[in-house]
Amino acid sequence: MLWVIGGAREACLDKVEAKTVLAEVIARYRDRDYGALARLLGNPEIFEAPGPSGKLYQIEAEALWDDKAEDNLRLIVSIDDGGLLSSFSPMSDDFVMAPDGSFVGE
Repeated sequence: MLWVIGGAREACLDKVEAKTVLAEVIARYRDRDYGALARLLGNPEIFEAPGPSGKLYQIEAEALWDDKAEDNLRLIVSIDDGGLLSSFSPMSDDFVMAPDGSFVGE
């Protein structure tokens, strides 16, 4: 589907491909330990990752305290394709890790 915004044609985010890329990125972050994720507090990682089609997706991974400081960390990973529509409403996924490295709520 194409949207016309201000005279420019804009393709919608390929949600199937973006979901695949997001799942791969989330899996890599889940392999990190608590200390590595804690280093993302106030210092998000922003990078590009290619999808199977070769299209580049913009990724942002950010850690936040889930409830209280020095406790569980929530990692939120967002993905968009750099288009106007998807950059305002990116697809995202998250998980919560306890200080002992276990995943909370799973």
